[in-house]
Amino acid sequence: MIRPVCAALLVFLAHTVSLSAGEGEWIPLFNGRDLTGWTIKIAKRPLGENHADTFRVEDGILKVSYDGYEKFDQQYGHLFTNLAYSHYILRLEYRFTGTMMADAPRYVNLNSGVMLHAQPPQSMRFDQGFPASLEMQFLADEGKGPRPTGNLCTPGTHVEMADKLFTKHIAQSSSPTFPAEEWVRAEMEVRGHDEIIHRINGVEVLRYQHPVLDPACTIAPASDLTAAGGQVKLGFGHIALQAEGQPVWFRKIELLPLEP
Repeated sequence: MIRPVCAALLVFLAHTVSLSAGEGEWIPLFNGRDLTGWTIKIAKRPLGENHADTFRVEDGILKVSYDGYEKFDQQYGHLFTNLAYSHYILRLEYRFTGTMMADAPRYVNLNSGVMLHAQPPQSMRFDQGFPASLEMQFLADEGKGPRPTGNLCTPGTHVEMADKLFTKHIAQSSSPTFPAEEWVRAEMEVRGHDEIIHRINGVEVLRYQHPVLDPACTIAPASDLTAAGGQVKLGFGHIALQAEGQPVWFRKIELLPLEP
C-alpha cells in the first residue's frame, strides 16, 4: 500500500523550517518527558503506531526497546521530527544496550543511526523499511576488530566525495571503535545541499557534498518522491532516529540553526 505521496510532499514543504532567525540558540528536540514533536513510522504498521512501545521515554532518556516483540519480522522503525530542516547542527548522545533481536539481520548487531534529509513519514509505503535519507550510522565494538562509528549510509540517495559521485551504500568514517555501553556524542553539521560533516566526540570523521535522491534504489524507493514531483536535489528533510532491531538509548538531542 502506498500512501498519498503528493499530499505528503505538500505537508513536507509547508512544514520546512527556516532556521536563520534563531541562529545562535540550541533548540531541544527531545523534552525528556515524552515524544511530543515526533512521529513514529514502523514498517508493516500504520503511521503513528508505537508498536509494542518500541520508542519510550524513561528517566529522561529516549529508548528503543524490543522487550514487547515476539519476533522482529523486518519491522524497521524510525522516529521522525514533525518538522523538516535544512541548515543546522544536530547533536545527540547514544548508547547501545542489550542484545539484538534474534531474527534480525546480523548487521543489526550494535547498529543504529540518525537519518538526515529524510522523506516525510507520511510518504512512506506501509511496509517500507527505511526512508530515503542520509544516515549517520552508529556502530559499537563486536570484539572482531576495528568498527568505526559515524559512517554514512545512503538509502535512496547518492552524495559527492572528493568531487566525484559516491554511489556505494556505505562510506566509512575515520572514527575509533567504541564499547557498546559507552555514551558517545555525535554531531552533524548540515548545510542544505552544499555539505554535511559528521563529528564524533567533537572530532570530524567524515564529510560529503551535494546529496541527491536515487530513483533506482529499491531499499528506500525514492522513485515515489520523484514521480510525485519531488526534486532529485536534496537540500532539506526530516530528522529520524532509527529502530533497527538493536536496543539503543538517545539523550541530549539538540539542534542549532545555521544561516543558509
